[in-house]
Amino acid sequence: MFIRLHDRKRIVTALLVMLLAMVVTACSLSNAKVELGKKKVTIIHSLPNDSLDPHNTWIALRAGVTETLIRLDANMQLAPWLATSWEAKDETTWVFTIRDGVQFQDGTKLDAATVKSSFERGIKDSKALEAALKVAGIEASGQQLTITTKEPFPAFPTELVHPTTGIISVAAEQKVGKDTFNNAPVGTGPFKVMSFEAGNEIHLERFDTYWDGIAKLAEVVFTFNSDANVRTLAFQSKQADIVYHIAPESLAAIEKDKELTLESVSSLRTHYFTYNPKSPNVSELNVRQAIDKLIDRDAIVKDIMFGYATPSNGPFNPTLSFGNRDEYQKLDQVGALQLLIDAGYEKGNDGKLTKDGKQLTLKLMAFTGVNPELPLIPLLVQSEAAKVGIKVDIVSVEYPDVYIADHSDWDISTSSYLTSPRGDGGSFLNAAYVPGGSYNAANIKVEGLTSILDELNRTGVVEVRNELTKKAVSVIKETMPHSYIINPNILVGVNARVSGWEPTAEEFYIVTNKMDVN
Repeated sequence: MFIRLHDRKRIVTALLVMLLAMVVTACSLSNAKVELGKKKVTIIHSLPNDSLDPHNTWIALRAGVTETLIRLDANMQLAPWLATSWEAKDETTWVFTIRDGVQFQDGTKLDAATVKSSFERGIKDSKALEAALKVAGIEASGQQLTITTKEPFPAFPTELVHPTTGIISVAAEQKVGKDTFNNAPVGTGPFKVMSFEAGNEIHLERFDTYWDGIAKLAEVVFTFNSDANVRTLAFQSKQADIVYHIAPESLAAIEKDKELTLESVSSLRTHYFTYNPKSPNVSELNVRQAIDKLIDRDAIVKDIMFGYATPSNGPFNPTLSFGNRDEYQKLDQVGALQLLIDAGYEKGNDGKLTKDGKQLTLKLMAFTGVNPELPLIPLLVQSEAAKVGIKVDIVSVEYPDVYIADHSDWDISTSSYLTSPRGDGGSFLNAAYVPGGSYNAANIKVEGLTSILDELNRTGVVEVRNELTKKAVSVIKETMPHSYIINPNILVGVNARVSGWEPTAEEFYIVTNKMDVN
């Protein structure tokens, strides 16, 4: 068949276009395959971290870089992790079998000796860890680790759940130095640190020889932002896949987007006020009890938390076996005023509450970080206090505990802690009420509590521990060094493309090898 020249050109051009299209398609398919092998998620958390120090911060474990000997399972029970088993040889001696076949991210083998070095490093670098573990000595032999405590400590295994007991490669630290290592710690987790920008972002890369199965994701970008509105907008605009502590007022808008989901988890966290034991303004029990009556817990749950919280009547969630199930304190303006009058205050015609001619004025430190509701709670209390004649001056700080540890010019401080992250109340009671405890920046002492805590620390029987914990809480409530406010739910935004992952109550295990994207 005869084909004219210009027709030939047209056919050749068409063939070239088709060939180019096939090449582009092939490249696209190839790129698609590459992208499938490079799955990535972006996570935003609320609390900025200036360091990844594995023994003084939680972030290395949260980011899937480090792991502990023991972890909590879905039922808040102790479960093996880097230790496959443990037993008490006597009241002060614990023997752990370290999991075989595990490597650190620098290729070092995990054995009892490396775990020993990690604990020794942590105890040296962290006073809080030293106080919590009470270690007298550590011995290592092959995969067997023996730890001796300074005193009988039946709850010792629960302490090894805490993120700051994460196991790291001391050999890796020795090669690069402490400062460099704290920006890129080397652990045994499913992800290793590629880069870290203090206070802003960690870039994580899959650790291909992870002992518990290679991670489904190739990369994770773990960012920090203390502004709840910024975090929420990033989630709504789909710039982030998982966002912690979503602003409650944005929930209605989020629920309208089918690509976004909201997870609400009953939290082990408690928001509370700490009273300054050195302040003459709140030194009287009547004054502290009056302030407690001016906290409208129902309004906080309804208007600030939009129902995603429960009123608190103690440090522990009332659903726990050792939680306080008594009725929580409701708003009581009349009762609060009477307590203050009994303390010698008078309410003048101008509405001010005075003693010796001076108005009762309180300095309240507001917590701006972590949860979006924390700055709002003091405002509500300020309003209720004004109705009885108390002036409340609010001072916002990012880390109240840091401020109150170095200053005495405050009366009340907002606090927020996981009070039972190990499924037990003993750790919080020791941290918050023993002088020098990691949660006791105000150096609070409660008369009559020491003997109860001593007994609690000596027994490992769960039922006995629960009863002693309740007894301790009763003694604490009588002196009221704290006002417990609410147990907030954890509100986490999750893009629907994320699979194999859900938030957990203890807030420890965020980046895992199971998380995936569709």
